[in-house]
Amino acid sequence: RSVNIVAFGNERDGFSEDNQQSSLIWSYLGRSALVSETESSVVLNSANHIRNPVFTEYQARVFGNVRLVVHDCPLWDIFDSDWYTSRSLIGGADIIVIKYSVNDKTSFQELKDSYVPMIKKALNHCSIPVIISAIGARKNEVPCTCPLCTSDRRSCVTTSEGIQLAKELGATYLELHTLNDFYIQKYFGGVLEYFMIQSLNQKSSDKMKKRKKTQKCHRVKPPQLEQPEKMPILRGEASHYDSDLHNLLFCCQCVDVVFYSEDLKKVVEAHKIILCSVSHVFMLLFNVKSPADIHDSAIIRTAQSLFAVNNEAVFPVLSSSSSCDPPVRVVVKDSVFCSCLSDILHFIYSGAFQWERLEEDIKKKLKDPEKIDHVLEKVKCILKIPGKLNNLKDCRSHQIKRLCNTSLRLFFNTPVLADVIFKIQGTTVPAHRAVLVARCEVMAAMFNGNYLEANNILVPVYGVSKDTFLSFLEYLYTDSCCPASILQAMSLLICAEMYQVTRLQHICELYIITQLQSMPSRELASTRLSIVSLLRKAKFHNSDCLSTWLLHFIATNYLIFSQKPEFQDLSVDERNFVEMHRWPSDMYLKQLADYRNYIHSQKCYCTVM
Repeated sequence: RSVNIVAFGNERDGFSEDNQQSSLIWSYLGRSALVSETESSVVLNSANHIRNPVFTEYQARVFGNVRLVVHDCPLWDIFDSDWYTSRSLIGGADIIVIKYSVNDKTSFQELKDSYVPMIKKALNHCSIPVIISAIGARKNEVPCTCPLCTSDRRSCVTTSEGIQLAKELGATYLELHTLNDFYIQKYFGGVLEYFMIQSLNQKSSDKMKKRKKTQKCHRVKPPQLEQPEKMPILRGEASHYDSDLHNLLFCCQCVDVVFYSEDLKKVVEAHKIILCSVSHVFMLLFNVKSPADIHDSAIIRTAQSLFAVNNEAVFPVLSSSSSCDPPVRVVVKDSVFCSCLSDILHFIYSGAFQWERLEEDIKKKLKDPEKIDHVLEKVKCILKIPGKLNNLKDCRSHQIKRLCNTSLRLFFNTPVLADVIFKIQGTTVPAHRAVLVARCEVMAAMFNGNYLEANNILVPVYGVSKDTFLSFLEYLYTDSCCPASILQAMSLLICAEMYQVTRLQHICELYIITQLQSMPSRELASTRLSIVSLLRKAKFHNSDCLSTWLLHFIATNYLIFSQKPEFQDLSVDERNFVEMHRWPSDMYLKQLADYRNYIHSQKCYCTVM
């Protein structure tokens, strides 16, 4: 017997300096008298040199011989970066724990707005108990529950807000002011252990019902139905979004901005779209936003003190740019900052959150501590968010990533800084060559080779619909994809195969498989969706994994698909494969028919019926 618990969220304050603070789950496992033999392991998601923990897995024994498995996911990013894993965790959970700090209002609001709808969708009316734990003592005095009092509503999460969230999820709400023995063992532990017992009782009840259903006639044993063959497993491809953009800095394709030192020596080439996605300073510098739009004098001062746009004829003509318009020349006024500009751009292009690595690179180049602090302070000013204090001091990488997350989504399907326009189905879609070249090898060859598209602003697109192409571009810009249906996922897979974006192909394959696996037999029998048509498209567009899986799917659901007209459209080889791997097998059906005839002849009836 086992109990699976999945915990989401971070109980620490957003800017807490106590990184050694014990987590709620670890504290419970270490202190509860019912828990023994605790083991833990960290599961990582590796992408190049960046390693981010997906979740920590704990295994222990509870109530003597019950196996307890806990998956503790501190970052909500798992819902954005690995939708398939997050859904699998929730689907296999017996109990779900959602944690947040009462002193981190920003994270709570993000949880409420972005991730609660995802959790609701994943639960899909399942009766899984949910515990919401509000952790910590509010720092701005004792909160007042009076409707006229708003003293604790600016930076802290109020009790009423937590209760409202619990009502939305049908959850049990707990407030743990500190992680001591009382709150961990008696309060949180008592509620958790109650749901553990309920889960074990439910499993025992289900097991008994299943045992009663499988009771056989005592006189003759019925034929044994074997389990269907295991379908091939499709494994997702790791994201290389950050490395794609980082490599763009090395290849210097589609350059539209060049930085110079004060003596007019070229320092480094870059791309406006990448710089503006990170910093409002660059938005101001390249006229994406005006000073009136930003409303922050510190950002305006930073732009004016560090950079100056200069288009005078004294600059040499650059031949490396493939754009029709010459690149913008920017003079870096600060000589110390200019000497480290190459390292700073590497930091920006790799996602703008590897702060420790940037510090090391600058310390290697500059030996003077004052100059090092000066350059790092300038970088923090560049990353400043309008209207907010510069809280990046002494922050680590994961905090900087949350505050200064690079987002090309702002420039998706907008004419701002666009240098190419796709014409599709009578409408136009603006885009940016730098992003397309970095994320898609086919487009890199198209815009940098001896093709008409290399020098044309207007590029026609054939063979795909506008909605499908927009979804494809959205993936290139954001590294995320969420098809609305199986047919849309197949159309997107075809587009991804056309442009040779293999990771997007795998995402679409996983989506199609997940949707078909979750479809009940009754819906599968009545649906108008043609699985054979999906199989044809998968084979034609070189999706070998999906086509093999679909053949196994048809064979596993043989009794349903053999009654459909589309079953006759299978080729001879496909039909032979399905007949060989069909479930239930033809031999079992014959044995079952013989068994029923024998029971009827002996007038022996099932004791249950």
